[in-house]
Amino acid sequence: MNTIMRKSVLGLAGLAFAGGVVGGPIAAHQTQSVDARPVAVLQADTPAVNKAKLIPHGVQGEQSHIDLNDEQIANAKAIIAATKKSGLDERAAVIAIATSLQESKLENLGHLGDANDHDSLGLFQQRPSSGWGTPEQITDPEYSTMAFLKGLKQIDGWQDMPLTEAAQTVQVSAYPDAYAQWEQQAADLVAQYWNS
Repeated sequence: MNTIMRKSVLGLAGLAFAGGVVGGPIAAHQTQSVDARPVAVLQADTPAVNKAKLIPHGVQGEQSHIDLNDEQIANAKAIIAATKKSGLDERAAVIAIATSLQESKLENLGHLGDANDHDSLGLFQQRPSSGWGTPEQITDPEYSTMAFLKGLKQIDGWQDMPLTEAAQTVQVSAYPDAYAQWEQQAADLVAQYWNS
């Protein structure tokens, strides 16, 4: 290799080394402005709930609404999960949640002493003395929902009934029309949590 060529190669190597030292560790300690805006993450769309299926007859009468705490929301989600597990659709979940809103305000009630309706317990105020299960079973949200849905499945044409009629046929309440007032809130909960 001739001398001029060798000096050129060594000179370029030296510049590259010096540039690496200057641009490397020193540059690593320099602060740079970074755009800290969140990056959108694309997710596959979850199928929307068919809202016409949730309230096929339209709501009946004046609707009630309560603000729910974390425990009540967890109970609504448990009802939805049990409905899916039983193989029933969103309409069944609306009926079950509306029933629970009427019976217990989505609270898993234990024995309430003199304030209790006989021996009614749990989300649906089911009674051990009426064959719904043991107190431990009835106060298990999955079990009590499955018991309610089993009763619902035994009603011919429950899918086409107004909510209050379907709920009353299972529950046999002294206030048969009271379930209707919770249909909109129940449908909203199902729409919100069915695909979550």
